[in-house]
Amino acid sequence: MDPEVMGGQPCIRGLRIPVSLIIKLIASGKKIEEILEDYPELEEEDIRQSLEYAAWTVSEKILPVTYEISR
Repeated sequence: MDPEVMGGQPCIRGLRIPVSLIIKLIASGKKIEEILEDYPELEEEDIRQSLEYAAWTVSEKILPVTYEISR
């Protein structure tokens, strides 16, 4: 992720295509073949990697850090 590209959103291998766009397209019912037609710079592996990244992101557990302040 590069804060200078697409506001720091995760993008596909240096392209200005955010992973979130691919996820939204698939969620809206677009087939992989349609996405590849609409975005010829993409490869099927890019879409697979986007899905894998999304799955990893939602499965990560973030544990809250609590601090106890002594007085």
